[in-house]
Amino acid sequence: MQAFILAAGLGTRLQPLTNHLPKALVQVQGQPLLKIAIDNLVRQGVTHIVVNVHHFADMVCNYLQNQHWDIPISISDERGQLLDTGGGLKKASPLFSKDDPILIYNVDILSHLDLSKLLRKHTDSMALATLVVSQRATSRYLLFDTHEQLIGWENKQTGEAKWVHSVAENYLELAFDGIALIDPQLLELLPPSDTPYSIIPSYLEIAKNHSINYFELNPKDWLDVGKPQTLSQAQQWKLF
Repeated sequence: MQAFILAAGLGTRLQPLTNHLPKALVQVQGQPLLKIAIDNLVRQGVTHIVVNVHHFADMVCNYLQNQHWDIPISISDERGQLLDTGGGLKKASPLFSKDDPILIYNVDILSHLDLSKLLRKHTDSMALATLVVSQRATSRYLLFDTHEQLIGWENKQTGEAKWVHSVAENYLELAFDGIALIDPQLLELLPPSDTPYSIIPSYLEIAKNHSINYFELNPKDWLDVGKPQTLSQAQQWKLF
């Protein structure tokens, strides 16, 4: 398994911490978020990691150069333009092997996700992408049918909704956890990375012709530390 760690973001929710520090190097329990993510993925058998950089990119690159892991760590450089999740993944495409699935992982997420179970579900379903989700309260939901297939997206605050085909009556609302496992073939279906774009609209578009399903994670095994209140909570969180 390969992995793409999204570490290029501005970290605006963590200001003023991120006024002088990249989000990836914000510390939890004395360790940078980037190190926590890499250690977790390496421990679970990931064999190659790509990290994208933009905000304080030199600091992230210098940190990685001064660390040692037993697997290769590559950099996808977005210093020229921050490309968001979809554009960033597309730009990083040439750095991945076409032979192994790619785990997409936000650097400000802590989780107790078992990658072997995720990989098994993804492989058995033969889906092009398996999105990690939880049953928790949020403002935006991914919508899945009774066969666990992605059929839409909804913003509860604005009432906006997007459907893969047509409006469905029976569906499950699940919160996206910022983690996904994709087949490398999906990279070829993404739009060019000339301009920034989110990955969610691309998943919806791809789901018109390909299987995109979900893997459900217990909300207790997931924490978004991109906000000051949850960053404080993370100091007491069991990392591994």
